[in-house]
Amino acid sequence: MNGLTGMEKFSHLEDKIYLTIEFAKKLREEKEKIEREAVSLRRDAASLMAENTRLEEKVEKLLSERDAIQLKVEAMLDAMTTIDAEVAEAVGRQQHA
Repeated sequence: MNGLTGMEKFSHLEDKIYLTIEFAKKLREEKEKIEREAVSLRRDAASLMAENTRLEEKVEKLLSERDAIQLKVEAMLDAMTTIDAEVAEAVGRQQHA
């Protein structure tokens, strides 16, 4: 670079400035793209969190319903066991009579 004239040095500096400007533009565009993606990801995350909350509430409701049904089934089985014992006793009495 020692053998360059003043105009060549100026031209070289001008090229570096334009390259730096282009690089800065590219970085700005990439930054804006990343910011848009971040906004989109935040929106998606909020939507997924809301869906997760909704599903958790639904699971809780279903578990509660399952527990209620289980209690009813157990009560019906207990009633059937009592009826079976009464029927067996009644049949036994009829056979002995």
